Amino acid sequence: MRVLLTAGPTYEPLDPVRFIGNHSTGKMGYALAEAFAAIGADVTLISGPTNLPDPAHPRIRTQRVETADQMYATAAALAPTADVWVFAAAVADYKPAHVAAEKIKKAGDTLTLELVKNVDIAATLGKTKRAEQFSVGFALETNNEEAHAMDKLRRKNFDLVVLNSLRDAGAGFRHDTNKVTLLDAQGESRIFEVKPKAEVARDIVDAVLARLPREV
Repeated sequence: MRVLLTAGPTYEPLDPVRFIGNHSTGKMGYALAEAFAAIGADVTLISGPTNLPDPAHPRIRTQRVETADQMYATAAALAPTADVWVFAAAVADYKPAHVAAEKIKKAGDTLTLELVKNVDIAATLGKTKRAEQFSVGFALETNNEEAHAMDKLRRKNFDLVVLNSLRDAGAGFRHDTNKVTLLDAQGESRIFEVKPKAEVARDIVDAVLARLPREV
């Protein structure tokens, strides 16, 4: 089984010094890479900027990227030959319309930035997904969590969505634990308790294996 997995944040540069980013550490994505490799899958981990070392497992190949455009280009090249896609990265929705060649100097009381939308990696690749391929997405919501997650599942052609909620203690960014709800395209859902991300990753891998259309 070949797995394409994105992890971590993306950094969208404003100038040579600053960028737009988010709090993702990549821990959940890296734990998933280890969990898939442990069952014998060949994993390509496309990682945004993190402080985590490349996984040492021989079945994990890590490709480092910085921006959403770089992550999309790398994922698009690999997606046709992967059996399972897992979009765990926290990709920036927008990027600066113009990147300054030199550091932006402080001037005036306000600074207005023009942002343009980044490519939606999961949604764009979802349009090309074949029937035998399986796609997993992540959702982090602050209200109407399950409704938003199911909408995302349909719009991006996911087979399974992993819902995180910032309402839960011990879940979300920067934690070594997580609490997730898994929702699938058939409308089934399962809520898990707070547990270490390595255990959450194994739960997600088990859920994927149980839903694969055939042995891959």
